[in-house]
Amino acid sequence: MRQAKRWAAILTALMLAVSLLSACGGGKANDPGSGGDAGGSGESRESRTETGESNAGTGGDAKAPEPEPPMEISIMLPIFKTNYPSDDSPVVQEINKRANVKLHFEWVPNSSYTDKFNITLASGKLPTIIYVPDVKNPNFVNAVRAGAFWEVGEKMKNYPYLSQANPVIMQNSSIDGKNYGVYRGRALGRNGINYRKDWLENLGLEPPKTIDDFYNMLKAFKEQDPDGNGKDDTYGMVLVKWTGQWASGFDIIKLWFGAPNKWGVVDGKLVPEHETPEYLEALRFMKKLYDEGLINQDFAVFDSAKWNDPVVNGQAGVIVDVTDNAARLDDAIHRMLAEQGKDQPDVHFVDNMIGVVGDHGLRALPTSGFAGLLAIPKSSVKTEEELDRVLAFLDKMNEPEMQTLANFGIEGVHYTVEDGYAVRISDTVKLESEVEGLNQMLPFIPEDQGLKVKQTPLRIKTEELQKEAEQYVVPNPAEPFISTVYSQKGQQLDNIINDARIKYIVGQIGEEELLKAFETWRRSGGDDLVKEMNELYAAANR
Repeated sequence: MRQAKRWAAILTALMLAVSLLSACGGGKANDPGSGGDAGGSGESRESRTETGESNAGTGGDAKAPEPEPPMEISIMLPIFKTNYPSDDSPVVQEINKRANVKLHFEWVPNSSYTDKFNITLASGKLPTIIYVPDVKNPNFVNAVRAGAFWEVGEKMKNYPYLSQANPVIMQNSSIDGKNYGVYRGRALGRNGINYRKDWLENLGLEPPKTIDDFYNMLKAFKEQDPDGNGKDDTYGMVLVKWTGQWASGFDIIKLWFGAPNKWGVVDGKLVPEHETPEYLEALRFMKKLYDEGLINQDFAVFDSAKWNDPVVNGQAGVIVDVTDNAARLDDAIHRMLAEQGKDQPDVHFVDNMIGVVGDHGLRALPTSGFAGLLAIPKSSVKTEEELDRVLAFLDKMNEPEMQTLANFGIEGVHYTVEDGYAVRISDTVKLESEVEGLNQMLPFIPEDQGLKVKQTPLRIKTEELQKEAEQYVVPNPAEPFISTVYSQKGQQLDNIINDARIKYIVGQIGEEELLKAFETWRRSGGDDLVKEMNELYAAANR
């Protein structure tokens, strides 16, 4: 009996010791210095919850995982001024802190960026992220096809902001149907109509809704003395040199008639725009405007640098171009009137709209929707794990707070907030050396959601208008393709079409000669181009 009691006492003592040791271990897990909930590890309670970890499931013994060290990221970007933020700028340091990175910037003057880009590409010594100004740059295309850059289109779907990328812009910024960089978003629906609002009101007219209304507005601006000076010195619309680029007035107007944007799809095949009946109908409309003097008769040689002058000087009433030009026109008219002592500061003399409706509904010409790419080389980002962290950084830069930080800097240091708008400090040297230029790394996906400077009513309307226009844009289905034929003969082929349509509009040739010119285009390489583009189109849609 005595022996049994002694063993019982020993067992009780052992159990007590084990209990005390367990109590010490449990207390250690909640010690602020041990990496528990009090924050010793630097990891938030929320982040552990997301990974499925909790104190309840560990018995108090598990240690929180070590935080990831900041990722070193080098970025090559253009700069538009002689001063620029250094790596130790307080704004850069704040970005580092919030994004858990360590940034190093390679700033290149914008005027020489393309040369520097090509030299850097050839050297093979690439940064973590490199800005690509032209996705169709042959050197970049060749590097992509050689496997030098990560394809990111599929991975972008894994991130809260990058996953909201516009599919039209993704197509426009792709190479061979795939995306080798994160695009820097710009307004896709920029193009539309700018018109003299005061002229329209003077004549008692409403903004045009249809193509016929648009024609009648131009006719009224020419014939009904819209400025009230009693002289026959006005006309409807000013056009500039006929280049056939996306900013051409005709390239916007042709869509109103149902013409495609560069290339159309008919029975599953790509067809050049000028071979569609809708394109010819639009050309007939332009000829009518010319014949009736509703557009400037020297449009074919009119310098685009002077595009705004006739509207500001009270000669023309309409420009078909980017809708944000309305605010610049309006500002210029105010400056001119102020010099004459006749300004009305609270009046908008210019207004804008997306377009007018034809038989095919409201249709708008998109821009490409982006200003270059932020590409990630495989030579500097060697694993998918590293790629994921770089994309996570670019995704984070789309947060409204991060956009504001890169755009304006630190509140109270670089700007203040008044009535909900950012007001920058007047110290331009401080702004240039600590803030300006950092927004060059912002993708703006899905859009610019950061703080804004105070806007005029016209600018506010323009921003809303451009957003609305996105639902009406007509994409170019061949935008992503790189054509060997076009790189060799594109200028010659474009000149054939541009020359023919100018001659047709001004009456130097008739419709029969116009169609013969289209046949000449085919014989001069157009057949080869159509064949190649359709092969690319078919391959991308398999």
